[in-house]
Amino acid sequence: MNISIEVSYYPLQEQYLVPIQAFIDRLNTYDSLVIKTNGMSTQVFGEYDDVFGAISTEIKKSFEVPHSVFVLKVINADLQEIPGQ
Repeated sequence: MNISIEVSYYPLQEQYLVPIQAFIDRLNTYDSLVIKTNGMSTQVFGEYDDVFGAISTEIKKSFEVPHSVFVLKVINADLQEIPGQ
């Protein structure tokens, strides 16, 4: 099953851009996923197990930064495949 996850990451610190970019860079190393970013969130597309495995691993690494907040929207479809999305 292909899914889509929209991730918003909020490191609660003054230098917030560095951990956000590191999170995005790490996600981009997964060849089985399609990653798209914009000013508000990162979208991750792929097979359910691949997406959740990557997201879980990378959120855990990001939690090394104190007081990190993640907001996820999970859709049980690949929104890249739906016309008009």
